[in-house]
Amino acid sequence: MRISVIIPTLNEQDNLGPLINHLLLHGGNNLADITVVDANSTDRTAIIAIEKGCKLIETKQKSRAHQMNRGAKEAKGDILYFVHADAFPPTTFIQDIIQYHQKGYPMGCYRFRFKSKHPLLRVNSFFTRFRFLWCRGGDQTLYVKKDFFEELNGFDEEYVVMEDFDLIKRARKRAPFVVMSKSVEVSARKYALNSYFRVNIANLIVFIMFQLGYAPEKLKQKYYTLINHPKGEAKAVD
Repeated sequence: MRISVIIPTLNEQDNLGPLINHLLLHGGNNLADITVVDANSTDRTAIIAIEKGCKLIETKQKSRAHQMNRGAKEAKGDILYFVHADAFPPTTFIQDIIQYHQKGYPMGCYRFRFKSKHPLLRVNSFFTRFRFLWCRGGDQTLYVKKDFFEELNGFDEEYVVMEDFDLIKRARKRAPFVVMSKSVEVSARKYALNSYFRVNIANLIVFIMFQLGYAPEKLKQKYYTLINHPKGEAKAVD
């Protein structure tokens, strides 16, 4: 099995280079390719992707769902692995994904831990070991067999936020979903701009709205009225 990594980006020059180095160092022969799908960054993100030998796709549409779907279409691997630019997978990511796929899981994610010593963020990290949908999120990274992803028609591009929750919810109706027993290390930058409670209350409100069937546009509007975003107007990607 060969694995294609897809990274949606917007102004990620500080994170992208170290992430690509990490993926290349530990990917081995089972790493098919790395595709960076960039939403018109104004920094050196696109240049870094090219310098590191990645496939670069550029789009003006600032939407993770759209970006990841674009990357999936170009991927050569049997398995797609979606990774945010500010997330660091375990060094064993290739072996882990292949192992769980062979156990009968066409789709899965990791737990996560924050790059922070804040004690309350450890609480968030602890709960990501459970299979509940509310414990999920794109920061945990997501692998999915390519033909299963296509069967699901990929990410629903109407969702600018909660696109990963929607995909997982649809997928779990058709096949087993696994939470792998290791952790991705993720940025705590949203918590640096907002209080711990503000971010978690926003997450809870938007998740409840998602479960109640609110339109994707309503979810986006509510989320970005509740928290300050690390990228200012570039709200659709992070």
